[in-house]
Amino acid sequence: MKTRFERSVMGLLLAILLVGGMAGCAQKAGPAGDGKLNVVVSIVPQRYFVERIGGDYVSVSVMVEPGNSPATYEPKPEQLKALSDAAAYFSIGVPFEAAWLDKIAEANTKMVMVDTIANIERMPMAAHHHDDEGEAADQAAGAPDPHVWVSPELVKVQSQAIYEALAKLDPAHESEYKTNLDAFVADIDQLEADIKATLTGLKSNKFMVFHPAWGYFAHDFGLEQIPVEVGGQEPSAQELAHLIEEAKAEGIQVVFAQPEFSTTDAETIAKEIGGEVLLISPLAPDWLANMRRVAQTFADVLGR
Repeated sequence: MKTRFERSVMGLLLAILLVGGMAGCAQKAGPAGDGKLNVVVSIVPQRYFVERIGGDYVSVSVMVEPGNSPATYEPKPEQLKALSDAAAYFSIGVPFEAAWLDKIAEANTKMVMVDTIANIERMPMAAHHHDDEGEAADQAAGAPDPHVWVSPELVKVQSQAIYEALAKLDPAHESEYKTNLDAFVADIDQLEADIKATLTGLKSNKFMVFHPAWGYFAHDFGLEQIPVEVGGQEPSAQELAHLIEEAKAEGIQVVFAQPEFSTTDAETIAKEIGGEVLLISPLAPDWLANMRRVAQTFADVLGR
């Protein structure tokens, strides 16, 4: 028969094992060592969205590393391995996800997959304004435009999806997530008002851009983008000639490009029209500041 002391020791050991087991289960659910939720996003602007809503309760990793294109990115083995610690993955519909999202989900079957654009109807990609481009160009132009994060209105929709996912994963902090969401939406409302004021009274509403990443922005604020590249296809010599003619006819003196892509074709057009190439990126880390900066750049160019 065990003594009272022996029974007390065994009871204490059992309690320690139970507490340790529960802690281990909690860690497998996705929190980081500091108690934050580990989550992963596809592109850099999403990190801004999740951090604005998650605040101090989330730790965010980005799959497509800065300087890379979300169209062609291939995750590194160490990135896929790191998914084992993630509580959620937030997708956004960029092209690399078509090839990799299933593999990402398989890397951690306990990870919650959150489609942040489930409630968004995407526009078709912008097309060239010529009739002789061929079937391939038509098909590329008809594909859904993935650049939904350059529309402030659509970022509100994505932010709601992010809030709902975080609140479900971490209900203890739901009220904090809601407060953060409301503050972010208020900032977006102010951003929209500021951009509309910035883009008032322009001489032209048309701009030429190498990679057509600004269709949703143009749609929101009454602009029209003229793309050089469509569906990842660079223009032929004949298409370049058409674009140069169009730029001259529209009085376009600036061709916009972005750091993640080659600027060769943009520079060719700019040279022919006696203009210049300006770099703007839809993938900047501070989304709110970048939207204001891009709007001011458009105003400076289109107001000339």
